[in-house]
Amino acid sequence: MPQAIQAAPAGDSVKLGLNYPSSGRYKEQGLAQARGALLAIEELNAGSGILGRPVELLTANSASKPDKAVENVDALAAQNVSMLFGGSSSAVAIAAGKQAAKHDLLYFGTLTYANETTGAEGHKHMFRETYNAHMAAKALASYLNDSLQGKKLFYLTADYSWGWSTEESLRTFTKTTDTSAHPGVRVTYPRPRDGDMRTALEAARDSGADVLMLVQFGDDMALALHAAQQMGLKDKMTIIVPNLTLGMAKSAGSGIMEGVIGAVPWCWQVPYRYDYPQGKAFVEAFVTKYGAYPSSSAASAYNIVYQFKAAAERAGSLNTGKLIKALEGHRYSSLKDEQEWRAFDHQNVQSVYVVRSRPRNEILQSNLHEDFFEILARLPGNEAAQSLSEWQAERRAAGKQLALE
Repeated sequence: MPQAIQAAPAGDSVKLGLNYPSSGRYKEQGLAQARGALLAIEELNAGSGILGRPVELLTANSASKPDKAVENVDALAAQNVSMLFGGSSSAVAIAAGKQAAKHDLLYFGTLTYANETTGAEGHKHMFRETYNAHMAAKALASYLNDSLQGKKLFYLTADYSWGWSTEESLRTFTKTTDTSAHPGVRVTYPRPRDGDMRTALEAARDSGADVLMLVQFGDDMALALHAAQQMGLKDKMTIIVPNLTLGMAKSAGSGIMEGVIGAVPWCWQVPYRYDYPQGKAFVEAFVTKYGAYPSSSAASAYNIVYQFKAAAERAGSLNTGKLIKALEGHRYSSLKDEQEWRAFDHQNVQSVYVVRSRPRNEILQSNLHEDFFEILARLPGNEAAQSLSEWQAERRAAGKQLALE
């Protein structure tokens, strides 16, 4: 059941519902979301709150299970939340977002990368704050394609919506759609067994591939990388993890992560590399409060709280229909460069960063031992995101209307 973890000041509070995994294989990403949301709410309550009212955070543990996430939406809605956010699994975010729509509540996806979230399964009540598989794959391909010429790729993919759409996007943009030339295997999700992961890695090793596309997330990625290290694959193959977070890197460890390449929508080094004052202020406030650097998961939840406040104040209301209108097409700059809540699909269009994990000795010498990522490249959001025609083609193929409903 939901529990209040931020005592609201006296008065009629605005309640926000965070539907996140506090247990299970994605729990580190869930904890980061809760921390980012709490920091934002503390800052709001030190000021004017939302529409002059204090803000309260209600949370519920999804355990990264879609059916549990749906139950949480019902429970949070019964407690009169004004919006919902969360998700460390696309299956969870999609299911929870659809349930939120039944309650006429907005659902903001914090950590949901499957294209379907704002594509084939998109609807008016769903807004995705983070990037998607298409955007990450486009950025990775723009950086990697020259070095991939003549190389054989092997895909080791989580067998669910995020894994499928990530592999599809990567194959498209890296021109590796020929599965006989660039084979792959899918690994059970959720809770892949160690034996299944090792069998998949043995297939990767035996394929003679030069590059391993490790389409795994959270603790599953850490499990796979540890096994790959033990099998000597890191010495034989370039390893690419399409969607990285600081929490994942910490779970795997600095030695295991060394040299791994991936994409992020944000990392704490971004505001310092490109001089974004609000981003720096967020990083420093987070470090002061938690004694750790924020991940993109924390940044996403933090940003959503502030974006909800801004939308409510533009709308002058917490009415969902008015909030949707206030969000659609809105451009803003916060923790990095300009972002846009795109009107036709509710995808947040934003820059994508290609990163590589630093050598272990550099990480261990850094403050808090958390300077994992070297930024290799940045792809602007308008180049990374699906076009309207691409989005409509995805909707058409799924038998969906060509406008959000």
